[in-house]
Amino acid sequence: MQKLIFYIIYPPIWLLSKLPFWFLYRISDLIFLIIYYLVGYRKELVLYNLKTFFPEKSDSELKSIRRKFYIHFVDIFMEMIKTFTITPGELDKHFIVKNNEVLLKLEKNNQSAIIIGCHYANWEWTIKVGQGTTFMRYGVYARIRNEVFSDTIQVSRERFGLKLLKKSETTHTIARNKRDNLKSIYGFLSDQSPRLNKAYYWTDFLGKRVPVLIGAEAIVKKYDLALVFINIQKVKRGYYEATFELITDEPQKFTDYEITEKYLKMCENQIRQKPEYYFWTHNRFKHVGKEHLSPAKGN
Repeated sequence: MQKLIFYIIYPPIWLLSKLPFWFLYRISDLIFLIIYYLVGYRKELVLYNLKTFFPEKSDSELKSIRRKFYIHFVDIFMEMIKTFTITPGELDKHFIVKNNEVLLKLEKNNQSAIIIGCHYANWEWTIKVGQGTTFMRYGVYARIRNEVFSDTIQVSRERFGLKLLKKSETTHTIARNKRDNLKSIYGFLSDQSPRLNKAYYWTDFLGKRVPVLIGAEAIVKKYDLALVFINIQKVKRGYYEATFELITDEPQKFTDYEITEKYLKMCENQIRQKPEYYFWTHNRFKHVGKEHLSPAKGN
């Protein structure tokens, strides 16, 4: 059944991915009208999330941000499709890394790193991050249920020289590379909610007290990795620029959760600048009021 679904869905997706950018964005405009005005996909959730983070803004301001978000949201979907057949030259034109010297310095110091970011702007095109270095390059991802489709996505992304890691493979791979002294960088996105039974740390993020993921901090401390924030900005439709910001190359000097708090503050600052480019359809506040049920409270 998975193969049947794949053979039905993938051919039109592949054909779409071959279209020029300008045509894809015309399709995106049409899909936006359907999703926003006819379907209304998660519009109330997005507005609630925005009100939580921006209580000082008026309803008209928030609805304006919401509309801009949905335009970007559909664009991202089309750009994900484009990634199946995008060429290295096209990707270099549409996604620019401005200060690769941050990674080159870590490379010179023989220190591996986690590159951590938020679901902001276009995180799909970070597949090119680390090019121009000798690092082994990995991206941590969650496989989708359709195994055939997931494998196809993996092959299309690995064309750019990185390897996709399932979450369950991550710590084993990092430990092995550390043992074998293989300089590596690992891409993480850590701004979404953990499951309640794995919610070990709660803090204020986006206006509410919520559980947050702490795996990146635990890993950089255990394996003495640097932690680098990737700040992606949307310059204009279809064009992005990424800037690296070193959080630390000496993780042992930080107290527990201090690194996590520093990272989350960077995410909030990024979101506050241009909130329409954040992934607002995620139900980030679903565990609000449930802190007493988390493992951190001994339950």
